[in-house]
Amino acid sequence: MKPTEFEQKYMSSFSGQQKAAVLADEGPVLLLAVPGGGKTTVLVTRLAYMILCRGIRPDRILTLTYTVAATRDMEARFRKLIPDVPPSAGTAPYLQGLSPEFRTINGISAKIIQYYARLRGQQPFTLLTDEKEKLRRLSGIYREIEGTFAPESELRALATRITYIKNGMLSQEEIDELDSTEDFRLADLYRTYTKELRAEGLMDYDDQMRYALNILKASPETLAYFQEQYPYICVDEAQDTSRIQHTIIRLLASKTGQLFMVGDEDQSIYGFRAAYPQALLDFERDHPGARVLLMEDNYRSDSAIVEAAQHFIAGNRLRHPKEMRAKAPAQTGAGRGPAVREVPLPGRSTQYRYLLKTAENPALQTAVLYRDNESVLPLVDLLERSRIPYRIRNADPGFFTSRVVTDIRNILLFAEHPEDTELFLQIYYKLSGYLTKKMALAAAGESAKNGTEPLSAVGRIRGLPAYVYSGCRELRTHFQRIRKESASDALVRVRRQMGYDEYLKRSGISNRSLWILEMLARQESSASSFLNRLDELRDVIRDKPDDPACPFILSTVHSSKGLEYEQVYLLDAVKGIFPEEVPDERVLRKWRGRRGALDADQKKQMTAYEEERRLFYVAVTRARRRLTLFRMPNESPFTGEFLKGIPGQKDGKAEAPGAARGGRGRSASPARKDRSYEEFQAALAEGLIVTHRKFGEGFVKELGGEFITIVFDDCGEKKFLLRTLYDRDLLRE
Repeated sequence: MKPTEFEQKYMSSFSGQQKAAVLADEGPVLLLAVPGGGKTTVLVTRLAYMILCRGIRPDRILTLTYTVAATRDMEARFRKLIPDVPPSAGTAPYLQGLSPEFRTINGISAKIIQYYARLRGQQPFTLLTDEKEKLRRLSGIYREIEGTFAPESELRALATRITYIKNGMLSQEEIDELDSTEDFRLADLYRTYTKELRAEGLMDYDDQMRYALNILKASPETLAYFQEQYPYICVDEAQDTSRIQHTIIRLLASKTGQLFMVGDEDQSIYGFRAAYPQALLDFERDHPGARVLLMEDNYRSDSAIVEAAQHFIAGNRLRHPKEMRAKAPAQTGAGRGPAVREVPLPGRSTQYRYLLKTAENPALQTAVLYRDNESVLPLVDLLERSRIPYRIRNADPGFFTSRVVTDIRNILLFAEHPEDTELFLQIYYKLSGYLTKKMALAAAGESAKNGTEPLSAVGRIRGLPAYVYSGCRELRTHFQRIRKESASDALVRVRRQMGYDEYLKRSGISNRSLWILEMLARQESSASSFLNRLDELRDVIRDKPDDPACPFILSTVHSSKGLEYEQVYLLDAVKGIFPEEVPDERVLRKWRGRRGALDADQKKQMTAYEEERRLFYVAVTRARRRLTLFRMPNESPFTGEFLKGIPGQKDGKAEAPGAARGGRGRSASPARKDRSYEEFQAALAEGLIVTHRKFGEGFVKELGGEFITIVFDDCGEKKFLLRTLYDRDLLRE
């Protein structure tokens, strides 16, 4: 097929940048594609061009993707574009029916290992594919080395660290440095796990790549075979590829230099899995003669979203310069409201009531995105209680087995079962009873011997300091009161009066999960019902069936990567969550201005912070028609910075606050007697923060006809007659 014929048939709607990418079929090429840029379409079309116009054998092209699902999707799209290569296409008949090979990097690693095993007449290690079996092994090793049982969430954290070590090709020194930041003995656990697998002739998925790389380095014959087999290599989602994966790719492509990588370092968000976006920044250095092409047109999102997102990500330093441009038609027609809405809220808890109301009848396909899985649990709780349909993507029940949640569960269970010595030995040192391990064991022994409660048994042990007897008596009283009070009050008692907050502080353990527990506890009348509810929610998160047709979707930002939604709400964009940490302003100025040297720790901090910024960028660019951001105390610095990029915004605030739906809210006193009722009505707007004389501060959720719905931080959502509010002067500053 002639190039002109191909262009007319397959690229008539392509932009100049897209066409240039398709035609770049020689030498090393890095294509940087902004969100919504059509990168997969371009990559698949380029494969067709190589086959139909260049006459390259399809089976000599290896296309690597990040996940198995992406591999299947790309192959399906290729076959849809070119169902078969017809003889009339001007290519040799033997090409008919052949296809490029689509694999993950683990897939090609498996092929390398199998080839080498046949070459040597050896049996390769068996791949450990069962995640539960892997966690079981790690659990046994953890118990052996740490001397205690690990909750499931901690085992998964350990597994993630091991993946990070192997994918990042960390040295022993780097492993030891990482070990110093963990709550468990990572280096010992890693060594023991790796040694155990090898002794049993097993390898996990990360080992699979390590062994493949070692083979390519040690066996010139194997390397030559695969270089001959795949002289053309294409890589999708290159920003998510780890250091070891980039090394394998570079070796395979080193003979011909025919490497085409598609990615965007601005969308690299898998640092915890050792994603290595630096490889994109170093592409020209690592591949002499390389070209860097851009695809800067966004065909997905409204122009206001695109402009604000571009303004925001331009503040990152670790990136190639590029300018995202909006190509989708503006979505802000009559009655639609602005594409980016700011909703002021008096506090975090109000987000859930607002979103619950939104979920009742979503006008558009709506996604609620959040950084951490635990953020969405109070919303799930409310949706379940209200029986409102929703879909949750890649839910993770790890919260329910995390260290803090397990502690709270054990403490509340002990209140119900004060004779349980096993529970007592798990919690005594986390509360203000001032018991040493020796004292606690003695109390447990006395309890078992005489059938008394452990805290009562302390009184039978002679010679203890008076403050120990006193502390244990107080704890007994607290536990008795827990059995009679609401779940919310019980949590406050455990944290503030029984010493659990102090335990977390001296142990250096984050108390972030406690806020989520408190939100869940507000709905329960007793500690016992609260524990039952935690079990029910765990089962919901673990077992909820998927409903692809449901228009209300809950998802972490990571799980939303590569997807798009008509409407997006961003949940928990607050300091301490998103981002987890904000660097010192002095460090930020040095980094961005490239003035003044930063030490190694500061550079590491800024590298992590830029990934948090990329995560925010990915989140906001999932929205097609509408994006809603909550403004509240302690909000993320990302929110204001993003909003500065919207036309008509200044310093992250709307020029006419509260004047229209979606404008930035402000406190107001519309019910002034020097205003007419009509002026009072006109001053109100959805998203406006108001203060009710009885219920306190809240925000206007809905305004229609003679009614107004206001969501209050303390008492939830309430509906009022506007005339009543005006006549009685109930809304004030």
